[in-house]
Amino acid sequence: MKSFKALLVASYGRHYLARMIGADGGDAKALYQVTSRGKQHLGAVGDVLEVTETGPEQAVIDAISSRKNLLYRSDAYKSKSIASNVDQILIVLATEPGFSPDLLGRAVVAAETADIIPRIILNKCDLPNKLPAARKMLEPYIAMGYPVHEMSVKHDPASVQELAQHLYGKVSVLVGQSGMGKSTLLNALIPDAVAQTQEHSKKLDSGKHTTTACRYYDLPARVGDASGFVGAMIDSPGFQEFGLAHLSESELQHAFIEFRPLLGQCKFHNCSHGDEPGCVIRAAVNTGTISAQRVDLFRQLRHESHNADTIQARLK
Repeated sequence: MKSFKALLVASYGRHYLARMIGADGGDAKALYQVTSRGKQHLGAVGDVLEVTETGPEQAVIDAISSRKNLLYRSDAYKSKSIASNVDQILIVLATEPGFSPDLLGRAVVAAETADIIPRIILNKCDLPNKLPAARKMLEPYIAMGYPVHEMSVKHDPASVQELAQHLYGKVSVLVGQSGMGKSTLLNALIPDAVAQTQEHSKKLDSGKHTTTACRYYDLPARVGDASGFVGAMIDSPGFQEFGLAHLSESELQHAFIEFRPLLGQCKFHNCSHGDEPGCVIRAAVNTGTISAQRVDLFRQLRHESHNADTIQARLK
């Protein structure tokens, strides 16, 4: 049986679909159902795999190539991979229904920890009555310099094209709550996304699980593009929670970019940035240079991390 490299392009649970990478590094397009040899080879969409063919259009994972990064969420008991080898994360929000600032903050923290560029997408900006409140919630992120793209995917094609200019040559991952317009945006950026989804589902025999699978889509080539990698989008299922229990307190501190210039200056080295005297982070909140909402998020994540550590210690 032959061995070859493949790109993991769809994942549902431990059921994977991978696309053969040609001997010249190009994409050979052949799709294989891929299984893992136990927990040591749990893949994520975007992984480059070493696989061995086991039958017609079937293969087993021998190894997963070293990852540039891995975006995942976790609680005290389990973790769930979202995507690997990602350049940027597109956090899709909408003016209606109202989005969760907590989920936004967690996605940004996850991106910072994995060295992934966050881009915030505010969809449905054609609803003028809802726009001011949404903008108000994004003010802390605008102040920190995070890019925010105001869009109306259904009614403003120019806003889609403006975003597209930031996607070429990169692997981007879409995340967000259900109802924000994530699928509409994906289809606007990649007109044959539905066809690619159908092909994946047919191969995985998991059509009924379409919305719970992570999938890798190729961006369409532009007129005049040379052959080669154009860019890609990884679509993740909509979710309502984004646990980050795997992050240590130090990782959390550094993931809040507005904290970085002040770290180490609090009176107590293990300051929780709550009611302790001499807390420079809390002082910055009082002067309006750091958002109270962001500090509250840090304290919640810190609590979740400590709680997960306690639970894991009990389980050992």
